[in-house]
Amino acid sequence: QVQLVEFGGGSVQAGGSLRLSCGLSGSPFTYYRMAWFRQVPGKEREGVAAISPSGGTTVYVDSVKGRFTISRDNDLNTLLLEMNSLRPEDSAMYYCAADSRVRVPDLGPTSYDYWGQGTQVTVSS
Repeated sequence: QVQLVEFGGGSVQAGGSLRLSCGLSGSPFTYYRMAWFRQVPGKEREGVAAISPSGGTTVYVDSVKGRFTISRDNDLNTLLLEMNSLRPEDSAMYYCAADSRVRVPDLGPTSYDYWGQGTQVTVSS
């Protein structure tokens, strides 16, 4: 059974930085394309960034390009999201997700089979 656990959320002032991590267990990490999503109560879940199994291909939602970086360490079975120049509108519950059916990363939430429990990010102005 695949399990995902996120770490690293918290509160930060606008302009600050946070680093999220996500560990995958129960299956070989390199089988999975991975992604970060975020959700605010009352709104749809939004894809933030995604990465291919090898780490060679990444995609980002326009609002985070140049500020967020997704990466993975396939030796440590860990997905990372470096978030810089944070804005209040980045505040959300952040989830990591995994899927092994397709290798090309995308930002559609229905494309991913496995989800973590989420970690809260709050950015104050």
